[in-house]
Amino acid sequence: MTAKRYLFYISQNYSYAILRPLQNAILARGDQAVWFLEGKEVNASYLLANEIQLSSISAVQQYKADVVFIPGNVVPSFISGIKVGVFHGFNSGKLNRRGFEDHFNIRGCFDLYCTQGPNTTLPFIELAKLHQHFSVKQTGWPALDPLFDLTKVSQNTKPTILMCSTFSRALTCAPHLFETVKRLSESGKWQWLIQFHPKMPKEIVEQYKSLENENLSFIETDNVIPLLQQADVMVCDTSSVLMMFLMLNKPVVTFNNISPKDYMVNISDEDKLEESIEYALSYPTELKTKVEYFINDTHPYVDGESSQRVLAAADELLDGKNVAQKSKPLNLLRRFKMRKKLKYWQL
Repeated sequence: MTAKRYLFYISQNYSYAILRPLQNAILARGDQAVWFLEGKEVNASYLLANEIQLSSISAVQQYKADVVFIPGNVVPSFISGIKVGVFHGFNSGKLNRRGFEDHFNIRGCFDLYCTQGPNTTLPFIELAKLHQHFSVKQTGWPALDPLFDLTKVSQNTKPTILMCSTFSRALTCAPHLFETVKRLSESGKWQWLIQFHPKMPKEIVEQYKSLENENLSFIETDNVIPLLQQADVMVCDTSSVLMMFLMLNKPVVTFNNISPKDYMVNISDEDKLEESIEYALSYPTELKTKVEYFINDTHPYVDGESSQRVLAAADELLDGKNVAQKSKPLNLLRRFKMRKKLKYWQL
C-alpha cells in the first residue's frame, strides 16, 4: 500500500505542539508528514532534527499532499490535498470585528472540521447544514493527547501557580496583575510559572522577566503542556489555554474574563487575587462539579487517542465518505491575497 502524504501548514509557533501528536500517529502507521511554515511569526528553529520542512510553495506543490492539516484560519486553495481544520485552541468566547464568535467563523477554506466536543460539534453541524461545503467530525483535539500522560510529572514541594495571558490590550490580565504577582511571588507562599502568548508586547514580557526569583520563573516555550501538568492552579484572562488546563480537572482563576462561566473563579479586582487562588486551591465540591460538567461538554476524551480519530476522519474523506454536498466557494479575493502573500502565481 502506498504511504499517504500529510502536510502541516502552520503560521504560529504554538502549532508545533498541536500537530506533533498527529505527526507521531502518522509516522507510526508508516505514512509521511512534512511541514510548511508560512509567514514571519513562526520560527523554523523549533523544528526537531527528524522533522522535514518544505521551504517553498513550489516544493509543497511537488509533494502533492493527500491531506493538509491546519491549526490556523486559512490555507491556500491551490495546494493539493483535502484541507482539515484542527483548531489552534478551544472556543474561549472571543468575538471578531463583526461581533461573532471567531471560533465559528466559516472562511470557506476547509473540507473537514475535526471538532473537540459537543459544545463545538453541534454548532459546526448546524453551520455545515447551512453552508453545505464542509464536513464535521467530533474527534477530540490532538494537542491534548500528551496532556493525559502524567507519568513523568514531578510532585510540587509547594502549590504552583501558572499565570498565562493573551496579548490583546482589551483582554490581557498581565498589566493589571503585575504589582500583585510581584508581591505574592516575593512572599514565597507559592511557586509561580509565567507564560504569555507569543504576541504579548515586549515591554510587558520584560516587566515580568524582571520579577524572576527563586519563587517565580518566566518561561518562553512552544509547548505549554508540561507547565499545565505541573501547576495546581492557573491565573488567566480570556486566553483559550485556560480550557486546556481545566481538562486536567484543575481550577482556574480568571481576571475580567469577557464571558465568565460558573466553572471559573472570575474576579475584576486585583486585590482579590490572593484569596481567589486560596479558594481555588481548596477545590470545593461545587466548583469541582462544574469543572467536570465543562470537561464532558468541551472535550470528553481523556484517552490520548484524538490524533487517531482525526486520521480516521481524514481517511473517511479520502475514501469518499462524509463528503460535503457542495464544493467550497471560489473565494477569489482571498485566493489572490494568498498568492500575493506567498509570491506564487503558477497555475
